[in-house]
Amino acid sequence: MAGGLDGRRVAILAADGVERVELEKPRQALDDAGATTVVVSLAPGEIQARDHDLEDAGAFPVDRLVADVGVDDFDALLLPGGTVNPDKLRMEPDAVRFVRDFVGSGKPVASICHGPWTLLEADVVRGRRLTSWPSVRTDLRNAGADVVDEEVVTDGTLTTSRSPDDLPAFCERIVQEFARGPQPADAGSRS
Repeated sequence: MAGGLDGRRVAILAADGVERVELEKPRQALDDAGATTVVVSLAPGEIQARDHDLEDAGAFPVDRLVADVGVDDFDALLLPGGTVNPDKLRMEPDAVRFVRDFVGSGKPVASICHGPWTLLEADVVRGRRLTSWPSVRTDLRNAGADVVDEEVVTDGTLTTSRSPDDLPAFCERIVQEFARGPQPADAGSRS
């Protein structure tokens, strides 16, 4: 789908502890489709990446600070996982606000693995059908989500996936969904 995202700006909201492959692979798919991807984080400099949460996996430069951006600056939002990354994000009011505002805007949002913790903190999962890493599912159910065990799930403008094993399907789906752009709030569920 080369060129399907020409002119689209995608925020990748991440912090230290991001799972490298969950940022890198989707970013590459989006860039290959013509998007401009922007790493948004909590502090300037770099964010430290991890491999399976345990091993150092290098760093990604931060392009913008979440305190300085808004929904109008971007066409779509990607929330990669890693256990530390979303835990840091959910403790920062600016990050939670950004995610809440993004979901409320009708613009597409995608999250993988532990990334839905930030969606949960933003209180945007109630009544939504989604998936995640197994240890996050009880939290999502308790927040009112309809949680399923599928490689990739799209409900309206929200796309979720379970783990790095699902990255091929996740990357293909987010390119499709991000190309669709904003949708009405009642766009309905699809999987």
